Amino acid sequence: MPQVPSPLRLLLPLSQTLAPAPLLHLSRRLFTSPASVGRAATLRALAYRGQPAGRRHHPCRESSTLRKAPKEEEMDGGANKEVSFNRKRAEGRDAGKRGSMELKTRRLNPVNTTCYVQILGTGMDTQDTSPSILLFFDKQRFIFNAGEGLQRFCTEHKIKLSKIDHIFLTRVCSETAGGLPGLVLTLAGIGDEGMSVNIWGPSDLDFLAGAMRSFIPNRAMLHTHSFGVEGNVSSSQSKDSVVILDDEVVRISAIFVKPRYESEANSLEDIDLKPGDTAIVYACELPEIKGKFDPAKAAALGLKPGPKYRELQLGNSVQSDQFDKMVHPNDVLGPSIPGPTVLLVDCPTQSHMQELFSLQALSCFYENSSDQTECGKKVNCIIHLGPSSVTKSVDYQSWMKKFGATQHIMAGHETKNIEIPILKGSARISSRLNFVCSQLFPSSGFWPVETANGVTEKNMYTSLETCESVPAQNLLKFHLRPYAQLGLDRASIPSLFTYEDIVEELISEIPEVREVPERVRKFWHHNPDDKSTLASVGSMLMVEEPWISQNSDKLADGTHLQEVVQRKHAKDNQEIPTCVENSTREDMEITFLGTGSSQPSKYRNVSSIYVNLFARGGILLDCGEGTLGQLKRRFGVNGADEAVKSLRCIWISHIHADHHTGLARVLALRSKLLKGVPHKPLLVIGPRPLERFLKAYSTLEDLDMQFLDCRHTLKPSVEAFLSENVNESAIPQLETTLFAPGSRMENFNRKPASPRDTTSLNNLKEVLQESGLEILYSVPVVHCPQAFGVVLRAMEKNSAGKVIPGWKLVYSGDTRPCPELIDASRDATVLIHEATFEDSMKDEAIARNHSTTKEAIEVGTSAGAYRIILTHFSQRYPKIPVIDEVDMEKTCIAFDLMSVNLADLPVLPKVVPHLKVLFKDELVAEEADEIQEAVMY
Repeated sequence: MPQVPSPLRLLLPLSQTLAPAPLLHLSRRLFTSPASVGRAATLRALAYRGQPAGRRHHPCRESSTLRKAPKEEEMDGGANKEVSFNRKRAEGRDAGKRGSMELKTRRLNPVNTTCYVQILGTGMDTQDTSPSILLFFDKQRFIFNAGEGLQRFCTEHKIKLSKIDHIFLTRVCSETAGGLPGLVLTLAGIGDEGMSVNIWGPSDLDFLAGAMRSFIPNRAMLHTHSFGVEGNVSSSQSKDSVVILDDEVVRISAIFVKPRYESEANSLEDIDLKPGDTAIVYACELPEIKGKFDPAKAAALGLKPGPKYRELQLGNSVQSDQFDKMVHPNDVLGPSIPGPTVLLVDCPTQSHMQELFSLQALSCFYENSSDQTECGKKVNCIIHLGPSSVTKSVDYQSWMKKFGATQHIMAGHETKNIEIPILKGSARISSRLNFVCSQLFPSSGFWPVETANGVTEKNMYTSLETCESVPAQNLLKFHLRPYAQLGLDRASIPSLFTYEDIVEELISEIPEVREVPERVRKFWHHNPDDKSTLASVGSMLMVEEPWISQNSDKLADGTHLQEVVQRKHAKDNQEIPTCVENSTREDMEITFLGTGSSQPSKYRNVSSIYVNLFARGGILLDCGEGTLGQLKRRFGVNGADEAVKSLRCIWISHIHADHHTGLARVLALRSKLLKGVPHKPLLVIGPRPLERFLKAYSTLEDLDMQFLDCRHTLKPSVEAFLSENVNESAIPQLETTLFAPGSRMENFNRKPASPRDTTSLNNLKEVLQESGLEILYSVPVVHCPQAFGVVLRAMEKNSAGKVIPGWKLVYSGDTRPCPELIDASRDATVLIHEATFEDSMKDEAIARNHSTTKEAIEVGTSAGAYRIILTHFSQRYPKIPVIDEVDMEKTCIAFDLMSVNLADLPVLPKVVPHLKVLFKDELVAEEADEIQEAVMY
């Protein structure tokens, strides 16, 4: 039996490889030598390639950072190369030696240091998550709150994740901590042994850590530190501060704020408190700056120059060299300057306000208070993280005035979102794609300013005497040290830009792109019966496609041009399925919310697909981190809320973090939006390990969902249940699936599936009826334990007495090519297939149990799928993947925020060659460049 080598690329972050038994030892080996980093920095043009894979020059391969691993296993059979895969990985047996996650230690210098607080504007434009705050020192970094999108934000703005020492949470919920799992996994992939970070929060943090361990099994990766008592904080304890960090450069203390509700007797009581209700105020106090040393005074007191001068400067008393007396620091030092103080105040609801206002631990910071007179404390800056519905109230504004001449920065969600996108790189790509083809890319990268749902501006300012403050801006700084620079610094705030600016820049860079939008529009407006129009369109495509060798009647691989022309005509004349030909624009539309793999990048978010069924609701297929933010970018702040409320179902392919860590945020928001409105729990279909995570997390927030195991939604089971022919013989067992004894994935789970959950299946039946679907079923695929694809088929329609079959959508999830998926994709209207690697990296695709672009296309071709859309590209291809255009006859490349309507499928492949104009001059670095720059330096 032949052995297949499994080179394991060093630069794929851990979040892509995680399974219940993760490849920790594979992912940690990042940047092991300067030589490997230098080789990885090789640049290569990202053009469509016309040469056959075996004959290409491969700068990627020659300058590879691959480390050859020992041959690990034999592939089953070996004869069929198309279904080769890594068996150990598929069965979850590929874990190796585990080291400890390194916590960073740094030498601190309390005197010669630069220090500032900075607004990291995550969520300021989309209002999907809480902004983060960076407390920066030369040798230390602290981040307060880590909502979804933080990692992507840091990549965009070159904030080095490897420099972060501590993360503090003001509350423990999806809004403030949704980005933690991805951040922890990325840090775990740095260096030989990986890195970790200290995570601090109230005792509720223990619930979050327990939930995360359901898919982050190596406990050493989670260095969590909870403070306060178990459960809810008592009233007496909430009045006091808890010092959680005290070193040479900063003292950080936490003060508890919990909601208090009015009882029937109109008294405030802290009843019905749940985990996640407690908020934290953080006080960050820098040490005082010692006064200037006066050598003349020291000499007068009988001291000689030498070590005693240093001792006095450090605050220690010394014996005089000439007199019988002690010399104290205040004898030779000028007056000290009090150290700056910053407060971070999170008051999430009006129910928290009374508790906040009564905190005794804050009284020492109030101006003219007796406590402040005694301790001499003054707050230089207060960053308010509460929403404007709280912070603009009369009571809150009055409380702010107690601090006197303090700089107030309002960083909470305002009544309206800001218009300028926080992720400029992503907005720039979206704007360019929208300019070229607004039909497939309706989102321009910018969206209107909207008043948030459920918020009215009326009575927001109930008093004209508001406390003086400034609104937070992305990357706004407040300097704390050096003392001479104390105050606001707006130099880092990104410059304003508009859609028109981006288009003007594009046309100046690529003048020929000016004509492309008109050419693309013809695909939607030409008469399909006009043969001359079709011929001219075909001719235009033929001339522009670069895979034809110049001055030759043959292609680079020896194929005659005539064969290509015939193939092109066959493609153009391909029979359009009846369901597409008779469709309306209100039937179905696919929006790609994330098309990258492993971790969010500057240009591609991680996996998520929104199937819009319009009046019948919508379905999410996978829900990676940042899914909600992407919905807001595509549909607007309020439009996304409506999409979330109308979700019928969320289907998750497998337990890897890049496919599900946005789920809690979406579920929590839906529960909040539908509070007080009659509704049913949302059906979540996924692998069994996902249920453990959701159950553990639901102790923090109400997720309002019902779980259904993917193994209960295999085709025989669903068909039997829908036909109401439920008997023991009709219930499929694992023996009839890809996981049968003796099969390639026998070991995925040694226990049989639990008895069918008929309640959830009944819910699925209702979901199908409400969504206009005939069936939804899961398909076992080859990737990791309990990995699945999914099939959705719409109901038949009657039109003028004619029965029109429903469309069929197939999504592969992550997988190697496998017969089960090919069978499920037979005659699919659309096959969405992962294409993580380019064709030259098939060995690595096998090692990782992913597919190459050519393999993905061959799956769709073998199955007779009408259209194939490729997604889940490695982040080594940040803008556009490497694909042979000769394979693109009925295939399209997915981009973030791309929307494909059922009615647009006939023209889909014709648009792709025009999109490449945007990237013809692009050079991309190897994945090492992107990740190394984002997290290391």
